Amino acid sequence: MRLCERYYGENYMKQRFTLFVLAFFAVGRLFSQMTVSGLLDTSVSMRAGAGEAPAFSYGFEEYANLRMQAKIKDRATFYGAFNFIAAAGDNAKAVEEMGFNPIGDNFISAIELERLYFKLKGETADLDAGLLRLPFGHGQVWGPSDFLNPKNPLTPDARPRAVLGGSVSWYATDTLKLLGFGAAPRDPLSQSGEGGLVGISMDQHWDTMSLQLLYSFESPQDGSNSGIHRAGISVKADMEIGLVMDALYTYNYEKKTEIDGISFSLGADYSFFDGDLIVLAEYLYNGAASSTAFNPDKNIYGRRNENYLYTGLTWCFNDFTNVNAALISCFDDVSFTPVLTLNHDLFQGMTLIVSAQVPLDRDLFSADGNRGELGPTLSRNYFNFSTKLRLRF
Repeated sequence: MRLCERYYGENYMKQRFTLFVLAFFAVGRLFSQMTVSGLLDTSVSMRAGAGEAPAFSYGFEEYANLRMQAKIKDRATFYGAFNFIAAAGDNAKAVEEMGFNPIGDNFISAIELERLYFKLKGETADLDAGLLRLPFGHGQVWGPSDFLNPKNPLTPDARPRAVLGGSVSWYATDTLKLLGFGAAPRDPLSQSGEGGLVGISMDQHWDTMSLQLLYSFESPQDGSNSGIHRAGISVKADMEIGLVMDALYTYNYEKKTEIDGISFSLGADYSFFDGDLIVLAEYLYNGAASSTAFNPDKNIYGRRNENYLYTGLTWCFNDFTNVNAALISCFDDVSFTPVLTLNHDLFQGMTLIVSAQVPLDRDLFSADGNRGELGPTLSRNYFNFSTKLRLRF
């Protein structure tokens, strides 16, 4: 009985949440100037597994991201976004890890609140508060300064996760912005405020260059007597060659952080043949205690080694079709992941995306036990192929 009560109880809560979302959209459309947009992805994937993964597996997924925006008079705007997922196979395993249970016989589904915040606009200052995105830095691939949600070049389409917090922006001049921000602790059940985050940043823009300075403090937690300090700088220059430098230093007094607290990236991009060919390269130094490092205790995504390089070529055949070939390399353990992606606009609003990844390391060719981070064993696949139809509305 308890299992049945739990199953029906969980599904009752999901049904209530679904009805709330539908009612929210309906009321918004009827009684406010609300605009709704989003995308719908229909995906099929196949994988040749490595390690403990099945020798062959597949995945199906239907994913929708719905975004809404409503203006309140002339000074305020409300924003909201929801994710709807139905998945089977490999894709269902990822949804299952989120803690959701099957609703149908052949799929697992999930509903996730992605954004929920408001913006108040003044003459020279703005206030944002709620479940919102707090992005930092100009990095295109690795993004060391974007410590609240580190980027993963293997999943470039992933939607950046929001945080529950707020920010106040002051536009001192047309080119200078000062930002004060705060966010709730990573542990949502923390009642004492341990792990809470506050910080400031400055953005200055010139004709061909942009500069961002960042500082944040994370209050002590887990019995610690000292918090975590983060200080960063990010520079972007648009000249004949596009240049980006992004660095963030994370300091923890109790852990005696030294050079291992630095995450530093340096990148450049250049276009040839009137923009038909775009070349991008970006290097990452990843300190073991830095913002981009893997943290097994907190299960936060990150890199395990120190030196990485992303190199990519994008060829635009025409306004509708382009191909991107990228190589993600780890120099420390000599492992690589080539990624090939085709994007083709079938018609306005619908795009076909085909992608393939092939993890490689020394053990794959010589069976000498030198298994790399970007190789098949840790990636759990020898080959990963996916096809996606994306509808924007």
